[in-house]
Amino acid sequence: MTPPLITNIYTADPSAHVFNGRVYIYPSHDRETDIAFNDNGDQYDMADYHVFSTSSLDPPYTADAVVDHGVVLRTEDVPWAAKQLWAPDAAQGPRDGKYYLYFPARDHAGIFRIGVAVGDAPEGPFRADPEPIPGSFSIDPASFVDPDTGDAYLYFGGLWGGQLQCYQSAGESGNKNDGRNFDAAWSGPQEPKGAGAKALFPKVSKLDPNMRQFTPEGAQDLVILAPETGEPIDADDHDRRFFEAAWMHKRGDTYYFSYSTGDTHYLVYATSKSPTGPFTYGGRLLEPVLGWTTHHSIVEFESRWWLFHHDCELSKGVNHLRCVKVREIFYDADGKMFTKQD
Repeated sequence: MTPPLITNIYTADPSAHVFNGRVYIYPSHDRETDIAFNDNGDQYDMADYHVFSTSSLDPPYTADAVVDHGVVLRTEDVPWAAKQLWAPDAAQGPRDGKYYLYFPARDHAGIFRIGVAVGDAPEGPFRADPEPIPGSFSIDPASFVDPDTGDAYLYFGGLWGGQLQCYQSAGESGNKNDGRNFDAAWSGPQEPKGAGAKALFPKVSKLDPNMRQFTPEGAQDLVILAPETGEPIDADDHDRRFFEAAWMHKRGDTYYFSYSTGDTHYLVYATSKSPTGPFTYGGRLLEPVLGWTTHHSIVEFESRWWLFHHDCELSKGVNHLRCVKVREIFYDADGKMFTKQD
């Protein structure tokens, strides 16, 4: 079993990037709470973000090797946010060199939106925009700047407490995913199920050059196909359907979209030759770990590829008190990804 990378606080949902020759990790910050476990995720009551960095991903992990840069953004720093600073991500603007922290939070109406905060250094601090990204909704933003084109994208979405299932009907613009048609009775809409029902898709939007808003096309479906049929994955296929934890990386000319299956606790991936798909399911990347959720990122560092994820080893199985871990990832001759399981 790989040891926890960070032990001074509880951390989860690690988004890793290489900036200035170091690996920077942008996790959520778990804290202890008396809120009972429920499918809405109320027990994940995070209130701030820390940033960590390291120059080595091989253990042992020490306080000197993994630097905690401290709190870089708090709920009270975000005018539109009421609570629950969940899984974030970060990107460096390809044009201005600034650093952008993308994060979900519930607004004062209880609806998850995605915000952006800007800093001059990868370790922050970050200053939040006064309003969320227009047209944004749901959770788990994952930023991706295409290394070949410089185009920037934001991937996002999460079922159940992440509210993605609340955006299934057509909005006023006719785009069912435009973020303006949230069903206020959001405990009512459910994930599709039953014969013939197709899984809900994660979302993707190209980012405007200012990195702070979507392009006019807004959020679109990121279609994931079953390889055996060429059709979208079935809603009842919980071993392969998207649940949450979007991540995008590119190797060669192939885009890898990886994600969590949620209630079946797998990390899986799909591939495409386009950053907006359609994608074809490729396989399983990580088996279930200790704890209910699995959220991850993938980054290349010093000519090796690394999978960041979390489990609940540090808290001995408490689902909302998690710890970030990292392990090496490999590719076979056909580009299929795998890890060496413990």
